[in-house]
Amino acid sequence: MNKSIYILAIESSCDDTSASVICNAKVLSNVVANQEVHSKYGGVVPELASRAHQQNIVPVVQQALEQANITKEQLSAIAFTKGPGLMGSLLVGTSFAKSLALGLQIPLIDVNHMQAHILAHFIEEENSKIPEFPFICLTISGGHTQIVKVTNHFEMEILGQTIDDAVGEAFDKSAKILGLAYPGGPLIDKYAKLGNPKAYPFTKPKVGDLDFSFSGLKTGILYFIQKQQRINPNFIEENLNDICASIQYTIVEILMDKLKNAVKKTGIKRIAIAGGVSANSEIRARLQLAEKHFGWSTYIPKFEYTTDNAAMIAITGYLKFLNNNYADVSVTAKARLKVTE
Repeated sequence: MNKSIYILAIESSCDDTSASVICNAKVLSNVVANQEVHSKYGGVVPELASRAHQQNIVPVVQQALEQANITKEQLSAIAFTKGPGLMGSLLVGTSFAKSLALGLQIPLIDVNHMQAHILAHFIEEENSKIPEFPFICLTISGGHTQIVKVTNHFEMEILGQTIDDAVGEAFDKSAKILGLAYPGGPLIDKYAKLGNPKAYPFTKPKVGDLDFSFSGLKTGILYFIQKQQRINPNFIEENLNDICASIQYTIVEILMDKLKNAVKKTGIKRIAIAGGVSANSEIRARLQLAEKHFGWSTYIPKFEYTTDNAAMIAITGYLKFLNNNYADVSVTAKARLKVTE
C-alpha cells in the first residue's frame, strides 16, 4: 500500500486567501477567504489585498488542517503560489509557506498559478473525468486568455493568447459600462440567461487564427451603449437581459472559433477549460454541445476549482512532489510568470 502523501497548499495570488490539504490526489479541504473590501472600489486594490492576506492566512490554514482532520506534523510538504499575481499578495503566501516548511523541516514546493489552473483537472473525485495527454486547454480568467497544448503534467506550449485584454476583463468592463456591480462577469451570465443572444450583433475582432483581442470589442460595446442612450436614456434598464445575452454570445463565439481552429491545427480533440471564466454557463453549455457536434471530449472543472483556490495548487504540488521537484528556500515570488515557466 502506498503511503499517504499530505500536501498543504497556500494560494494568495490576488484577493482570495486560500489553503487546501490534499491526500495523494484527493482534496480533504479547500478553504477560501474572499476579500469584500474591494467591491466598493470596482476592482482589486493591491495594498488592501496584501493586508487582508496577512489577517486571513493563519485562520485559513488552521481551518484547512482542521477540516482535513490532520495535524501539521503529518504534512509531507508545503506548496505555495510563486506567481503570477500581485506582488504584495504573493509575498504574504511565499513568506508564510517558507517559514512553515522550515519550521516543520519538510520540502517546499513552488507552483505556477497558471499551470495549477490547468492541472486542477487531475484532482481525483467521484465521477471526475481526467483528461488523457495530449489535450488542449483554454485558460480563461480576469488576467489571462490562452490556448495551451498540454503534452504532460509539466510540458505545456502556448498556441495562442490575447494580444491585449483578458476575457474576464472584457466581461467585467462591459458590466461596468452597464452600471453593474463588480465583479460583473457573473452578473452578465445571470441576466444573459433571460435575454436574446442575437438581439444586438457586435463585431468580432480580426486577429490571428489562435490569438485573441478584446479591447476593440469593449470599445464597440461602449460606443453602442452611448449611442443608444442618446436616443433613449432608459435603454440599459429596458434591454438589460438582451444586452447581456448579446455580449456573452459574442465573447463565447470568439472563444469557440479559436478552439475550433486549435483542433483543426493540432488534430487534438480533447478540450479542457480552466480559470475563473470557465464558470460561465454559456461556455460550459457550448462545450457540451461541441462533444455531440464535433466528437470532442470535453473536460469542465467543478465550480470550486475554477476561481483562484488552493486545491489546484495542492494537486500541482502533489504532482511535483512525486517528481522530487522541490524549491530552494531562496525561491522568490514573481508577479509575471508564463504558463511554460
